[in-house]
Amino acid sequence: MRYITIDRRGPYAWVTFDRPDKLNVLHAEDLPGLRDSIVNLDPDITGLIFTGAGTAAFSAGMNIETFVGMDRAGAKAFIGQLAGIMQAIRRSPVVTVAAISGYCLGGAFELALACDLRVVTTTAAFGLPEIKIGVPSVIDAALLPGFVGLSKAREMILTGETYGLDQLPAHSIANVITQPGLLAEATERLLDRTATHTRTATAAQRRLFSLWLNYPLDAAVEHSTDEFAGTFGAQETRDQIAYHYRRITGRSTLRGDGRQAALTMTYSVAELRHVDVQRVRPARQRVTGA
Repeated sequence: MRYITIDRRGPYAWVTFDRPDKLNVLHAEDLPGLRDSIVNLDPDITGLIFTGAGTAAFSAGMNIETFVGMDRAGAKAFIGQLAGIMQAIRRSPVVTVAAISGYCLGGAFELALACDLRVVTTTAAFGLPEIKIGVPSVIDAALLPGFVGLSKAREMILTGETYGLDQLPAHSIANVITQPGLLAEATERLLDRTATHTRTATAAQRRLFSLWLNYPLDAAVEHSTDEFAGTFGAQETRDQIAYHYRRITGRSTLRGDGRQAALTMTYSVAELRHVDVQRVRPARQRVTGA
């Protein structure tokens, strides 16, 4: 890829849009490689971060030259490629984060919306300027109402203007807000809280995020029971449960009948969450080590 670099930092892969002299605009020739990089992550990667070189821009979106002379067939092929990238991000088995400083516009803004989380600096500015150049906002712009509300989303799309954080609903786009010089550090702190769980559980949870968006409630609930059951087919799930059972109870194996073991686990988890266990079961029983 000519204007996109990938940097491995521990268990995290950083994808950098790297043309800072042109606000890190995206180029059509880089799109196939970008999708392949997202789809073919190393199995020990647990977090995927997208960011821009420098502090002026995450990315100003697609290079305007992309659209010059484009016909209907070319437009269909191009937007299909871009949609495939957004889908790959949404279907990735790992936590995805957009680390944003400065301008985040057009297709790059849609990419950021496709991610699980967004860490942004105080200089971040968002917009979908497509309508100004004569085309509609499509693909993952459909997610915007879920972030800022239907009315604000329509305003942003129909004006094509750029909005700072102070012009958007609080807690809508940004999970974390930081200073420009602290973006990478703030991003890794968030990853250390969200991308350190088992890959099995994280992948299942991310698939459920899509189910919740695309299915009616009853169907989503039904599918979620299959996802829950499916995690128990992985050895790392059993290992993780065994680890936390030992940590919580001080024992390596269950003791007593199954019902007592279940009650003990319920009590222990409730205690860790500071829940009044009298509401969980009638008789409080002290959990002790073996």
